[in-house]
Amino acid sequence: MTDRWAGDDSWRQGRGARNPPDVGGGGRSNNRGRGPGQGPEPPQTEYGTRSPQPPQGRGAGSRQASFNRGGAPGSPASGGRGGEQAWRSPSGPSIGSPHGGGGGGGGGVGGGGRRQPMSPTSPSTESSRNPGGNRHIDPPPRNELIFAEYTPANIDPRLSDTTQDALVDSFQSLKLSTTFPHRPGWGTAGEPCRYRVNHFPVTFPGTQLFEYRIKIDPRPTITRIRKRVFAILETSPEFVPFKDHIVHDNASRLIASRRLPIPDGGISIIVRHYDEDEAGPTVRSTTHTLTITYITQLDTDSLNSYLAGEPSFRNFDPTPVISALNIILSSHPSKTGILVGRNRFFFPDPSASFRLTCGLEALKGYTSSVRPTFRQMMVNVNICTTAFYKAGNLAESMIEFLDGGGGRLNGFVTGLRVDTLHLGHRNKKTIKRVGELSARQQKFICEEYGNADISVEQYFLRKYEIELRYGAELPVVNVGSNKDKPIWLPAEVCRIIPYQPFRGKIPDRATTEMISYACHYPAYNASKIVDQGLRHLGLQTAKPLEEFGITVGSEMTVVQGRVLPPPQIAYGRGIARIDDKASWNLREVMFIEPKPVRNWMVLCFMDGGTRDFVAPHDPNLVNTLNELTRVCNRSGMSVLMDPFVATVKLPPKDPRDPTRKESIKTIRNKYLGFLSRPNGPKKPDFILILLSNGDKNLFDGVKSLFDLHLDVHTICVHTTKIRRERGQLQFVANIAMKINMKLGGVNHTVDADSLQWLTEEPTMMIGSDVTHPTPESLKGTPSIAAVVGSIDAKFAHYPASMRLQESRKEMITDLAEMMIERLEDYKAKTRRLPKRIIFFRDGVSEGQYKTVVQDELPKIQQACVRMTPGGTYRPKITLVIAGKRHHTRFYPVDGPPNGCDRHGNPRPGTVVDRGVTAIYDHDFYLQAHGGLQGTTRPTHYYVVHDDNHFTADTLQRLINCTSYMFGRATRAVSVVPPAYYADLACDRGRCYIHDLLFASENGTGAAFETEEQVMMEARRLWGDGVGPTVRKNMFYL
Repeated sequence: MTDRWAGDDSWRQGRGARNPPDVGGGGRSNNRGRGPGQGPEPPQTEYGTRSPQPPQGRGAGSRQASFNRGGAPGSPASGGRGGEQAWRSPSGPSIGSPHGGGGGGGGGVGGGGRRQPMSPTSPSTESSRNPGGNRHIDPPPRNELIFAEYTPANIDPRLSDTTQDALVDSFQSLKLSTTFPHRPGWGTAGEPCRYRVNHFPVTFPGTQLFEYRIKIDPRPTITRIRKRVFAILETSPEFVPFKDHIVHDNASRLIASRRLPIPDGGISIIVRHYDEDEAGPTVRSTTHTLTITYITQLDTDSLNSYLAGEPSFRNFDPTPVISALNIILSSHPSKTGILVGRNRFFFPDPSASFRLTCGLEALKGYTSSVRPTFRQMMVNVNICTTAFYKAGNLAESMIEFLDGGGGRLNGFVTGLRVDTLHLGHRNKKTIKRVGELSARQQKFICEEYGNADISVEQYFLRKYEIELRYGAELPVVNVGSNKDKPIWLPAEVCRIIPYQPFRGKIPDRATTEMISYACHYPAYNASKIVDQGLRHLGLQTAKPLEEFGITVGSEMTVVQGRVLPPPQIAYGRGIARIDDKASWNLREVMFIEPKPVRNWMVLCFMDGGTRDFVAPHDPNLVNTLNELTRVCNRSGMSVLMDPFVATVKLPPKDPRDPTRKESIKTIRNKYLGFLSRPNGPKKPDFILILLSNGDKNLFDGVKSLFDLHLDVHTICVHTTKIRRERGQLQFVANIAMKINMKLGGVNHTVDADSLQWLTEEPTMMIGSDVTHPTPESLKGTPSIAAVVGSIDAKFAHYPASMRLQESRKEMITDLAEMMIERLEDYKAKTRRLPKRIIFFRDGVSEGQYKTVVQDELPKIQQACVRMTPGGTYRPKITLVIAGKRHHTRFYPVDGPPNGCDRHGNPRPGTVVDRGVTAIYDHDFYLQAHGGLQGTTRPTHYYVVHDDNHFTADTLQRLINCTSYMFGRATRAVSVVPPAYYADLACDRGRCYIHDLLFASENGTGAAFETEEQVMMEARRLWGDGVGPTVRKNMFYL
């Protein structure tokens, strides 16, 4: 899934290709297809900071070498991937802090592209996932805290009577076969609270919708050209008489407000393509035949019965009508704005754009999506942000991109549309790739000059009298359509056509700038949605709505929610007090199950950093390790032995070795050399690695080396962060938490009453996720699936099973085998099998919910049957989807402290299950965590199978309480920990196939010609997977 931001300032995960997301511009991430975007907390990595650092240079070599061969970037760790570089890592602990939080994290931020995703996401920064680091934003003034504070906010009338209760009562006698369990009731626990929601009522009395199919021959593969063909279609004589009664999706569907006089066999209209800035078609224009045929009249009457919750319409599929309404509502903005993805619209406004320091600019836009709710269709409108190429000279943008910390230029300019400037007229071209040579070096046989072997620079000087400014520095670009006959142009004779979305990885420095631009508190975002979003999207005055008899309300709907109380945090000694941000500190507490530290090692990498430790007896290093020892001892972890400490000088960065293979070889040899000494150290239980910088290639290589090959736990830390005096205590405490977890200890849990349902019978909590390759990945790069499962009565430890699987496949192929591994671990630890299983599935879109039930649930059940000889083991299974890639946001009606927090966000524990949720199914929105900055995003929990017959209150309370049990945090996290852990495990898996995921950035994929070869290479890199010692514990933290 690809990493993006959510438009409201919620940080997403993209998760590589999983990815959806609201702030675009990044192919990096978890890419979930999510993402995600997808996700909640600030990227807290083992690097020990939540802030991306300024790039340290592009590596050795000249600018030309860096441009053409991708000099190994010295930028900080790209976030959004890999265990310690996790999108979803919460803030670290705080010792003696009044608010908790703070502490470790960091490493950098991945751009767009599960989860990738992180989104992100899914991508605007969410308060609790702040890739911008510890940057403090003051809360808004009191008079700007609450959106529409002095406007009456009455609960939606459809929710204020007893109709909803009657609806749920009617489900009890429902005998129809259904895909998902029906809603068992409404939650009642917690303190009532009112919220405005960015959902606006849609009414369509008497609307008739007729659906037609459009077939294009030949069908353009480029969306821009296909959209232009439809625009020309609307001007054709055959189409004009019906133009006002028709909308379409610029692809294959046409919706009409009345039955068109089209014969049963359909009609065919011939269109000749030409660009909008051209006077008309030419002899070279492509001719397209569009055939329009009638399909059906959509059933809006049944939709109204479905919305009313009539039991007999429980199995009615509203998707065709909802899809048609989306086409109608998006008809206006698709003509007036720029469509990015499926439902994000951006409206060019030079005064509102934000320039990034890498040849890009950020624009704000809006998302629009129709959603069915009880007795009311709604349109969900949200604000979003993405990166676009900045219009102007291509050469200058390329230089800005590299000077701003960007990677290889191929990922920046491939697919970019440009105008050429040397011919005296506009000539649009698409860049196919970046050359290896500069204009001075790139030569070709020129027939025009007597078959002379001439350079591109010489040709432009001789032919056009253009003296190139960057002829010796910048590479040429190929704009030829035939790969065997490239057409090389100097970048400086190309002009970037404006308003093209950037789909690659945004450099770290620009990511921080992007977050600053996108991050706003709730009242600001809500005002923008109501004051500008509805107008830009044409939801108040657009002609298509009038023609179809559709009206959209101008005010957000108001719903009743509740704030659930937090659990009590249990430590081995001392009391943790939870503050109003759902966080606490480690002052005067001890871990509940501390593990002794006996055999450990510290490796200090010397990699050109200005603050590297230079020797094992460096006084600063000694003081730092002494502080870590004190914190561990104070937390109950007895440090019984001093560590073996060594420095490792790494080879200089070399453009010919972008993935740092020589450095990884040096680390391996040094480590094995230490162990082979006559009086050398034994194999350590864990290694604390002090990194010189945030080189993602080195980090991923280190994790791959020690996880897969050397079978040793590692904890990676930025030297500059651990040496920093300010906040060092919090940072060191975060390291101690990770050490204890990786040694098999337990840091904290919650009170017995909060765990009552989980402990009444043997119960197992499981999380699963899938991360996908990014746009920079080699075609055929596999997706990575992860399943984690609890093995102890405290629900603290979740070992993981991981697999490679088919590229971009969301459903988990080997789920049955992975489930068996998790059940066997549970049985080995507890000497029994669980009677109940709660399975949290992360990273799937709403359209895939049924597929999860049809594909993955049978595999889970099959695994259980295979656990006993007679196949008699049949535990009660509850399967819940945990979704972060949505655009629903809640804006408290009342001020602090009872209505909202000091930033205007909902308070931790906010749950909403009425008014904007499913009509028949059991779902709810829960925001367990507290926001730090920006607008918080709740998690959408959707029950798709339930043998345990949860009540609403029981499930909501269980998820809220377990959100406080994330092992390496002293705060509630925004998604239930099993799902969070699965996401982290997927991210760690990305480290193992780094060469394939970032082949475009590093130039490492030329040796593989087919997708089969790519998969074979992935399996070679993966080997036998995580080592037997490491996999016993939570190595991915």
